[in-house]
Amino acid sequence: MIHAIDTARIKREWFSNVRGDLLAGIVVALALIPEAIGFSIVAGVDPKVGLYASFCIAVVTAFVGGRPAMISGATAAMALLMITLVRDHGLEYLFAATVVTGLIQVVFGIAKLGRYMRFVPKSVMIGFVNALAIMIFLAQLEHFQGAGLGVMGLVIAGLAIIYLFPRLTRVVPSPLVAIVVLTVFAVFSGIAFRTVGDMGALPSALPFFGLPMVPFTLETLMIVLPYAFPLALVGLIESLLTANIVDDLTDTPSDKNREARGQGIANVVTGCFGGMAGCAMIGQSIINVGSGGRTRLSTLMGGVFLMAMILLLGNLVQLIPIGALVAVMVMVSINTFDWSSLPGMLRHPKSDTIVMLATVGVVLWTHNLALGVGVGVVLSALFFSRKIAKLIEVDSELDAAGRTRTYTVLGQLFFVSTESFLASFDVTEDVDEVVIDLSHAQLWDGSAVAAIDKVVLRFRGRRTRVSLRGLNDASTKLLTSLAMHDRPGSRLGGGH
Repeated sequence: MIHAIDTARIKREWFSNVRGDLLAGIVVALALIPEAIGFSIVAGVDPKVGLYASFCIAVVTAFVGGRPAMISGATAAMALLMITLVRDHGLEYLFAATVVTGLIQVVFGIAKLGRYMRFVPKSVMIGFVNALAIMIFLAQLEHFQGAGLGVMGLVIAGLAIIYLFPRLTRVVPSPLVAIVVLTVFAVFSGIAFRTVGDMGALPSALPFFGLPMVPFTLETLMIVLPYAFPLALVGLIESLLTANIVDDLTDTPSDKNREARGQGIANVVTGCFGGMAGCAMIGQSIINVGSGGRTRLSTLMGGVFLMAMILLLGNLVQLIPIGALVAVMVMVSINTFDWSSLPGMLRHPKSDTIVMLATVGVVLWTHNLALGVGVGVVLSALFFSRKIAKLIEVDSELDAAGRTRTYTVLGQLFFVSTESFLASFDVTEDVDEVVIDLSHAQLWDGSAVAAIDKVVLRFRGRRTRVSLRGLNDASTKLLTSLAMHDRPGSRLGGGH
């Protein structure tokens, strides 16, 4: 029975879409080449470092990752964090930081921190996606500088093929057709287009295993840890958010904790094979899914075809005009952007729109996806707290004798709502007893308990008896643990 289940799972995750995965893998490999080279240049390292990273990470995550069809490799967000380390300490310390980054991510995965991704609101997700789409598009503009109208024409022709060819047939992915057609045109037209070969020397051999050549001391750890920890966080945030996007595109679930562990294992392996730290690549993942990739086989083939093209077809790959790959990346940016979010700003709550725009703005300003997501989550929490605070309500009723006032509290009492809560009590009223009914309320934090203390002690200061009733178990436990109004030394302390 177990064997049958394993066989079915392996077939579903690996061999349920062989043709689509193979074709998608070719397209992804072609798209990975300029990206890996470009990100290597950003980090200040040789192009082969980024290419080896994209190969190793793609292959490893195909087996141990938690999101089939997602592509991982060298990324801009990670490369930006490496610049200072490479400049100040050299390449070997980058490899050491990559290994430590992976170990931190494995710990995160084992601790099942991936489950906290559910706290990232939809508005932050949309902001993340839109910011990334804009960054992908802006990254292509440098290829037009001083390139003349030829490159512009090449990009326009590529986009035309990408969007019009599917009307004829979908047997072959249109981005692959665009790359082949434009490469043939560039070669036989005699026009001097900038090509992949102009971006740097391609590797001539497979990466080999070797531990980073650094002293295995506490001093080394102190050097790499300030880089490894933010690399681990950025990598996990980008990977898990990308996994959510692929979940939506394919309408299938993923294992976020397994993905966190898989990313960590991949970075440990990469650091030992001469590669830089990487993570999930939303652009390439969308290319993969859009080209028909659905299983782990597409991820594996992306990495394998990447290295095969570099080693076996390097001379041909070097002939691919950059304009053809720019066209593919522009298509990715167009497809990545959530265009429905623009008219949606008129329909959605203003708070959601502010969160989305803030996320986009911070990412574009800092080029730091993790910081943008962090700001978005904090803003969402603040807006949520403000909304919840308005839900607190305190009603009061005086008994027939006019000597006992009962206050009925409804809603959530925590640090944001305590001000409204305190303003609802009239401590100057001449009554003998005050009853605070908390049957329909929930105490959440120390600020809530402090507010209860303040109300009770104010009434007792005017010789008014106070009793609390209706507390649920969780609120009772919190009050018993933190409340001061019945402890020795509190002003007019006494029983409830």
